[in-house]
Amino acid sequence: MNYGKLLRYALCIVSLVVLAPAVVLVALRMPAFGDTLPAYGAAINAQVPSMRQATNVVTAVIFDVRGVDTLGEEFIFVAAITGLAVLLRGGRGEDASRKPIHTDARRLPARSEAIALLIRWMLPATVAFSIYVMAHGQLTPGGGFQAGAVLASAMLLLFLGDGYPSWRQTVPPIVMQWLEALGAVACVGVGLLPMAFGAGFLENVLPQGQPKSLTGGGLIPLFNLAVGMAITGGFVNALVEFLEETREPEEGER
Repeated sequence: MNYGKLLRYALCIVSLVVLAPAVVLVALRMPAFGDTLPAYGAAINAQVPSMRQATNVVTAVIFDVRGVDTLGEEFIFVAAITGLAVLLRGGRGEDASRKPIHTDARRLPARSEAIALLIRWMLPATVAFSIYVMAHGQLTPGGGFQAGAVLASAMLLLFLGDGYPSWRQTVPPIVMQWLEALGAVACVGVGLLPMAFGAGFLENVLPQGQPKSLTGGGLIPLFNLAVGMAITGGFVNALVEFLEETREPEEGER
């Protein structure tokens, strides 16, 4: 009998029994669509557009009004990627020329020139879109997290088109690790920058710029960029760890 599996099922059932009533109560007490905004939401809508010249109030809240919470979330993400690497890396090597695992029931399809060509068209367009999402985060829906996820997806397209060895050579994991680390440090640096001028942590000290333009938002675009770096590096590092699980181990490895 698998006691570990039984324990997991038991914990899942207990969690559902405990949390389900709370979920139902929250759903029943949610305000109806179109109801009057709470005082906090009304204050944000009234002040953010003029204070930060940002037309995307959601991004302004995430990267300005509650920026300290966002900073904490970024480090939770970094910690999660670190934990993933610790759990999966084990005794694996880092050679970019490893071969995929081969089993009798798994046929390894040959590289498709049509797919490779299609992805080479899609890749630059996806990268350009990620830059657009990041640069316009304070104006339209988007921001650093979304842009980082899109850019990491572009890196995955490269793997799908040219295969794993080519992907590892084009996107060295060490570069992505540095990108994630620098992004996390930059998030803190953006917050500390105002303190060098006698202001508070994450308090805006930059010119507000013009509304509905890339120059608006004060510190928001810088915070967006830092988050985008951390998210891109983190997601690509996760992809590396998962894909390493599918390669053929060499002599002496587990």
